Amino acid sequence: MSNNDVDAAWYYHNGTKHSVARLRAEPHYLDWDIRPMPFKVYPHLEAIPLPRELSPSSLPALEAIGSAPVAAGGVPRVPSLSGLARLLHLSAGITRKKVSPGGQEHYFRAAACTGALYHIDLYVICGDLPDLPAGVYHFGPHNFSLYRLRAGDHRAALVEATGGEPSIRHAPVIIACASTYWRNAWKYRARAYRHCFWDTGTILANLFAVAAADNVPASLVCGFVDDTVSHLLALDPMREGPVALVALGFEPQAVAAPPLHVPALSLATLPLSSREVDYASIREMQAASSLATAAEVRAWRTSPQRRAEDVPLTSPQLALRPLPGAARPREAIDQVILRRGSTRDFARVPIDFTQLATILDVSTRGLAADFGGPLNDVYLIVNAVDDLPAGTYVYHRAASALEQLRAGECRRQAGHLGLGQELPRDAAVNVYLLCDLDAVLARFGNRGYRVAQLDAAVAGGRMYLAAYALRLGATGLTFFDDDVTGFFSPHAARKSVMFLVAIGRGKGARPRA
Repeated sequence: MSNNDVDAAWYYHNGTKHSVARLRAEPHYLDWDIRPMPFKVYPHLEAIPLPRELSPSSLPALEAIGSAPVAAGGVPRVPSLSGLARLLHLSAGITRKKVSPGGQEHYFRAAACTGALYHIDLYVICGDLPDLPAGVYHFGPHNFSLYRLRAGDHRAALVEATGGEPSIRHAPVIIACASTYWRNAWKYRARAYRHCFWDTGTILANLFAVAAADNVPASLVCGFVDDTVSHLLALDPMREGPVALVALGFEPQAVAAPPLHVPALSLATLPLSSREVDYASIREMQAASSLATAAEVRAWRTSPQRRAEDVPLTSPQLALRPLPGAARPREAIDQVILRRGSTRDFARVPIDFTQLATILDVSTRGLAADFGGPLNDVYLIVNAVDDLPAGTYVYHRAASALEQLRAGECRRQAGHLGLGQELPRDAAVNVYLLCDLDAVLARFGNRGYRVAQLDAAVAGGRMYLAAYALRLGATGLTFFDDDVTGFFSPHAARKSVMFLVAIGRGKGARPRA
């Protein structure tokens, strides 16, 4: 199926929407006997331990989250092995472990993930680095090691696969993100395909913040020949798929050598569970949004751009008042990531308008990506923010202002929109990212569905980090798709919701005098 046949994206999107009627008609019960293992493990490959003594950054978290992409500027920036280890640890590594009363170990990672099922794996494709030979490696969080899948410099294969994307041509390191579908589909069934991009986005939010703190250029690349990347990483197309590439660092001399011969690999991995359930619609949507040739990638990347926010302010604007630099917390990005978690209970106490303004300001700044952007609009339900009337709002990036759409507290509605859960009902603010999916698909084809989800998820991941940097809590939630659109209409008419973040003070926070 062609990427331009966008009926495939609409078929998948509409087929995986949550509604009250659908959840009642199609109940799902978890089979705990086949819960998948949360790691991809190569039993016959040698582990290459990564250094664990990692130098922390001194850059405050809010500065790192909101930093503009580091410009290459012709100056070589080649990550060391310890620098690479730091990036991997703070984006997809294990940050803590909990042992249940029954002795079962639960691992918590650096970035938020739907259901804590951690289905996104990171791969490193690099030339010769200090202390690491050129090769294709898999990152194993379970023992903080790399596993070499291929020896030699294979970056030229990715230069070809991305149609000569400049950031890839000059990158000493390329990070590839890929999903093992079953690790998430066990709980979320066919909707897990959306989570491929949600969970990659939160990982990338961490990675970009740490890269900014370390002064390392990092660019997101979504246009590539899928089969080439899958082949290079030895992915099983029936069970896995590539999601995104990140060009990391800069070398003035571009990768120009012809690609090495890339033979097929058959690498054994430990089974995830005794049996797996195949959700064909995931594979079908991955195939329908794939690009087949370098020429197709180049054409895809040069499609006409369109900004997400075309709608002018129609009512008085409330200008954002972010915290000034001197008043912002100075905690480094490392410590915020290590402290971050997903809030499980919100207290019904307010946050400050300056805190909300700071979160919106730093999380929606530019992203170095081959699709341009932004693609999503930001809508809010505000229930408890000092100096900001309760109601619904849309955020205008260009004006750095909020436009109120409706006045009044909406806790009951927020709870319903978030699948009837208490978390969105009790949160001070719920932030929704919605896009004009018709316009995105018209520009990018089915692959626009991937890009729209990823664009929203990176912003959502940044909101997570910014909230924790301000000593607030946050959690990502799922939603009743059409009910969210209807709730924010007529302003959001025909838009589709991509991501939801609830923000507030965790229970135990004391009301202020």
